[in-house]
Amino acid sequence: MLVIAGRITLDPKNREKAIAAAIEMMAETRKEPGCKTYLFTAELEDPGAFRIFEEWESDDALHAHFQAPHMKRFQAAIGGLGITGMSVQKYEIASVGPLR
Repeated sequence: MLVIAGRITLDPKNREKAIAAAIEMMAETRKEPGCKTYLFTAELEDPGAFRIFEEWESDDALHAHFQAPHMKRFQAAIGGLGITGMSVQKYEIASVGPLR
């Protein structure tokens, strides 16, 4: 399993536009084969910051996601929102279990 996690920052005046784009992206991405979790969350203390968390069954599923039409629409939408930073990492998970 793969986990994608990170933080995106943008001009806070564009927060509502970013949320709208993220909601559409989440809805479409969750329909993709191999997508287990796809989530954007807005940070409470920084109106221009968002977190992303994804779980994918395979590299093939993740690669197909990057080619999806809704990914292209999302990239075009957020491209004009004044992104000031992005740090997103891919983690390969060997095992998963309960915290306790």
